[in-house]
Amino acid sequence: MPAAAAHDAGWGLGEADWNVDQDQGEIVFTRADGITATAPVQIVGTYNTEIRRMAVHAKRVRDYGKQHGIKRLTTRKLGCSEDDAWELAAVACKLCEAQGAYRGPAGTAFVFLTFGEVTLSK
Repeated sequence: MPAAAAHDAGWGLGEADWNVDQDQGEIVFTRADGITATAPVQIVGTYNTEIRRMAVHAKRVRDYGKQHGIKRLTTRKLGCSEDDAWELAAVACKLCEAQGAYRGPAGTAFVFLTFGEVTLSK
C-alpha cells in the first residue's frame, strides 16, 4: 500500500484540511471531528514557484541526481505532468526516509510535500 493510502486508511489524511507553518517546519492536518495530525514537513516542489527555506529534501534529491547522472532530478524547472510530480515526490520520500508525501492546493498551484512521523491529538 502506498504511504499516502496507508495514512488515509489509518487516520483519514484524505478528509483533512492542511496548514504548513514554514517557521516551525511543521504540517498540521485537521479533520472535521477535531482530530489533528502533526508532522515535520519539507517542501519538495511546486508547479510555479520555488521555496528554498524548507527545501532540504529537494536538495537531497538534486544531490542524488547529480551523483547518479539523472538529469531529471537536477533540472531547476521541469515541465511535467501531475503524475510525474507525484513520482518525484515519491523519490524524495524514499531518499529522505519520510513517512509520506502530500499534494496540497495553493491557489492555482500545487505544493508537493514530504512529511515525517505523525503525531495524532484531539
